[in-house]
Amino acid sequence: MTETRRRARAMNPEERLDQLVDVTLELLRVHGRGVTTRQIAERAGVAEGTIFRVVETKDELVDAAIARAFRPGRVEDRILEIDDTLPLHDRLVLLVGILQQRFRATFALMQKVGMIRPPDHLHDGEEAIAIRARMGQVLEAVVGADADALNVPVDEFVHRLRLLTFAGSHDHIADGRLLTPEQIVDTLLNGLARNTPC
Repeated sequence: MTETRRRARAMNPEERLDQLVDVTLELLRVHGRGVTTRQIAERAGVAEGTIFRVVETKDELVDAAIARAFRPGRVEDRILEIDDTLPLHDRLVLLVGILQQRFRATFALMQKVGMIRPPDHLHDGEEAIAIRARMGQVLEAVVGADADALNVPVDEFVHRLRLLTFAGSHDHIADGRLLTPEQIVDTLLNGLARNTPC
């Protein structure tokens, strides 16, 4: 008894590439660079030859998937959904939780595909710089009017929040002692010293 393949919905080349990049990214998280075009085709519900009508090589598809993993996309949307009527502490805990999920997923992907750092063009190029600037604005908006209560400029506060969240979310950097969102926010807002002067 043979299994019949469901016919994939007709898509224009841009839509098909978008679908294949998404599928490839999912599979990279499981199989790393060892993912095959057959696996990609099966997951996408297309014939293997369809892949090569939108890209020339598997590596091109893999590179596009990795590039997508480093773009904010849905993360920015989730941050923008944080309720600005919540107290600052609660907003920041939600924010850090979102950032940690993103960092951990990115770290896991990098390990799976054998990357030590993002490719230079994804980290230092004009698009990457613009993305970081935009994300800085989105993070600063979470602080909002409470920026007046900080003893550093809001961009500096956001910079430290990102650094602490990054380090506290990386298993090796944190020596296996990952920080919770609450620990990160409490450190930033309250510090670690007792109330007596140091």
